[in-house]
Amino acid sequence: MTDLTRLTIAEGREKLRDREISAVELTNAYLAAIDAANPTFNAYVAVTHEKARDMAKASDEKLGRGEGGALEGIPLGIKDLFGTEGVHTQACSHVLDGFKPRYESTVTANLWADGAVMLGKLNMDEFAMGSSNETSYYGPVVNPWRRSRVDTVVMPTTHQGDGGFVSPGGASKTRTLDNAQLVPGGSSGGSATAVSAWLCAGATATDTGGSIRQPAAFTGTVGIKPTYGRVSRWGVVAFASSLDQAGPIARDVRDAAIMLKSMASTDPKDTTSADLPVPDYEAAIGRPIRGMKVGIPKEYRVDGMPEEIEALWQKGIAWLKDAGAEIVDISLPHTKYALPAYYIVAPAEASSNLARYDGVRYGLRIPGKDITDMYEQTRAAGFGREVKRRIMIGTYVLSAGYYDAYYLRAQKVRTLIKRDFENVFAAGVDVILTPATPSAAFGIADQDMNADPVKMYLNDIFTVTVNMAGLPGIAVPAGLDARGLPLGLQLIGRPFDEETLFQTAHVIEQAAGRFEPEKWW
Repeated sequence: MTDLTRLTIAEGREKLRDREISAVELTNAYLAAIDAANPTFNAYVAVTHEKARDMAKASDEKLGRGEGGALEGIPLGIKDLFGTEGVHTQACSHVLDGFKPRYESTVTANLWADGAVMLGKLNMDEFAMGSSNETSYYGPVVNPWRRSRVDTVVMPTTHQGDGGFVSPGGASKTRTLDNAQLVPGGSSGGSATAVSAWLCAGATATDTGGSIRQPAAFTGTVGIKPTYGRVSRWGVVAFASSLDQAGPIARDVRDAAIMLKSMASTDPKDTTSADLPVPDYEAAIGRPIRGMKVGIPKEYRVDGMPEEIEALWQKGIAWLKDAGAEIVDISLPHTKYALPAYYIVAPAEASSNLARYDGVRYGLRIPGKDITDMYEQTRAAGFGREVKRRIMIGTYVLSAGYYDAYYLRAQKVRTLIKRDFENVFAAGVDVILTPATPSAAFGIADQDMNADPVKMYLNDIFTVTVNMAGLPGIAVPAGLDARGLPLGLQLIGRPFDEETLFQTAHVIEQAAGRFEPEKWW
């Protein structure tokens, strides 16, 4: 008998519509898989067994009448950042302990309206702050991928590059890589692991500086960060409001297109929501890319970039060229300033957004001798180390005497980064191809990463520019490294042109093939 959890969304949708399987059968298969595997992966922080079965029963009734939405009966996992009415929604932070909202986020409401089934809430870095899913109050998520062999590698250190850009380089040291558990990336690590380990058909995720694309690359899945404003942020716990954007993580490009069509909408409750029609993204799958111009930015060849990443990039270029695309070299000169500018803008907005968690209205409350002491005690106990670090950075750059020197200057740099992309697209480039991450997945509790926050922040080196410019970007699995771990390529598109991303990503997917972890759990 076919393992129902191995079906893609497109395959499951067809079998449900043809009544070859029922939504209840499909949902029960996923719930059984979660119950068996979640203790190993820690991907779910709450599993909604009864709610899922009730939603599946309702889907079967609709399907039996020949009705149903685009995702009727498809079981999904929901990142813990999305408000779900009456269900655990805590952004994986202790400060929101016990919080269950009385509202539904626009994204999840759209999914339920299209018939999707909620399996539960997925683990994530606390308040979406992290690149490894190790900052969660509920503990780290485990990547279903493992190294196929153990060896000793040369690890470059970091240095301060030209113009304040921090990149790998400098003196090197050798290090033995064991076959320990690996991170799935962050902050949407629970979403990426759940999709990769067949614990849901697809998952919602969010991306502030790469938190959809980096986990997708680390787990051999597809993740798209849509244009800022394409998907409503209403009901999604805020990290950095001018950068946050929700999107899907799925097993292939078609599934990501199906999910994004359902998630996206114009929302009057979100003032940043774009008043534009949502295309049928699935229709873009399979369209030829002959004559398309693909830009290759020279600035993404950073010092110390592993040869495997460069080789994969060249392979992606060859695939698109063979499909008839024209490859053009481009320059995005302000790229080197993107990472430091991002780590000023994002913490600044976070420090403002997280001021609301004070122990007064909801969540955790630690008693104090007066209200000020209660605030301090609650926030000290409620926030994890990385969240505190970013609040402190954000408060500092917004403080009197430093606002102009840091925050205002970072916003000016952001404008220049956006202008770089505008100039490239105005010159006729349709899509930009880059690596998705500077490496494959690394180990949980990796001492090199955890001892130096800057090294962890470098995981966003290829992704933050997309958020700073408000553009769409997609990560597609494109190969394996020498140790058998997945590597991804990134495509960056024009504003609100996700269709071209799906069209081009499908070409890469067809050339590279599908990647799945060998089941060991």
